[in-house]
Amino acid sequence: MKPEEDFETVYDLIEHAIDYAFVKGNMQLKFYEFLKYRKTKKYEVDAFIESSTARELSNLVLDLDGYIKGGKDGDHKQLREAYGHIPKPQARKIRKYLYSILEDAWRYSRDRRPGRRKKSSK
Repeated sequence: MKPEEDFETVYDLIEHAIDYAFVKGNMQLKFYEFLKYRKTKKYEVDAFIESSTARELSNLVLDLDGYIKGGKDGDHKQLREAYGHIPKPQARKIRKYLYSILEDAWRYSRDRRPGRRKKSSK
């Protein structure tokens, strides 16, 4: 299996994490730790950051921000229809969780820049 194909499973994992967060309230993916565990390459995580999956995550976070903030205009009405079944405290938790996945990807990419190796102490 090529590394690119192997990373496709990460996209599936993210999609499942989104589903579980909304449907079951299950928010257990620690994305940074997972990326470290699988020894993800910087180019892989950078590709994820630019992917449609990351854009979907970002859009969900923005939608949840709008739903949590509330309002009377047409946009907020659509958000209430879409997310109204989720209590706002739960929506805040889901929003924080989804944003943490993006933050973990950004942090991992930043930590994997060249010249960021830990020096061994003697």
